[in-house]
Amino acid sequence: MNFRILATAFATAALTVATGCATQQLYSTGQAWQRNQCTRLVDQQERERCMANAGASYETYKKQSDLENTQGK
Repeated sequence: MNFRILATAFATAALTVATGCATQQLYSTGQAWQRNQCTRLVDQQERERCMANAGASYETYKKQSDLENTQGK
């Protein structure tokens, strides 16, 4: 019985870590795409603003996203 609990806990922890990594990878891929789109902008100020937004860290994005989700409920 204890083995099942331990195995379930381990599987849950592994899934949580894997999901977090996958989410961060998706965010990084999206950032790369956004930076690529920014380079296509002709207006320098707009391009700089776009690059600044694309440069936000995953942690910053996550905090902002969590805050917006909390306020929206």
